[in-house]
Amino acid sequence: MSFDRTSNPAFKSEYFQSTAASADNVMTVQGTINKIAFLLLLVLTAGSFTWKMALASPANLASVQSLMYLGIFGGLITAFITVFSPKNARFTAPLYAVFEGLALGGVSAIYAMYVKDGIVLNAVLLTLMTLFGMLFLYKAEIVKPTEKFKAGVISATMGVAFAYMFSFLLSMFGLASPIHAGGGMGIIISLVVVVIAALNLILDFDMIFKGAANRAPAHVEWYAAFGLMVTLIWLYLELLRLLSKLQSRD
Repeated sequence: MSFDRTSNPAFKSEYFQSTAASADNVMTVQGTINKIAFLLLLVLTAGSFTWKMALASPANLASVQSLMYLGIFGGLITAFITVFSPKNARFTAPLYAVFEGLALGGVSAIYAMYVKDGIVLNAVLLTLMTLFGMLFLYKAEIVKPTEKFKAGVISATMGVAFAYMFSFLLSMFGLASPIHAGGGMGIIISLVVVVIAALNLILDFDMIFKGAANRAPAHVEWYAAFGLMVTLIWLYLELLRLLSKLQSRD
């Protein structure tokens, strides 16, 4: 069985090829789900720490900001390590989840304080609804990850990545980017990015199920769980951004 491409950089087809592992040492869908649940628990635990610290007192915001930067850069470093050394994902994926939790907890608290109370819960619920909705569409074969579908999602994802890089360069010169703008155009842009992130879930599911079907080695479960977490975190952040733009129009 051959593996198709995916736009998620964490999923590379060569990591999911069968290595003639024994029946007790192969990747399974249930095993991957267990790893995903564990990583989500780590994200929530670490996130609750910075969340509570930020909401406890405005005087803690400086410390929260430091933890956020630690989470952002720590998560970036561990993500690169995981991508280039997938066999160590059982160690690096939990670290990635903790780092991202620290960052997400702080970011979420800031949105809750300065945008509107309830936005974080709505973003979490929408993320979970999107996750299970995409899983249903994939399992029911309503949305099929054909070659054209994959090529389109990959191209769109690369376009978003370049757009955010360009936005970062503009911010260095004190210029505003349409990506972060409010109003109708900003909402449309955020909505498009959310859809692209959601479609990436279809490709992630496809790689996970094919990895299990192809009897990939068991350690790939950690790597697959890490890859799906990358997409979920991206989707959650984009939903936060979209909801903040919608609420700013109220």
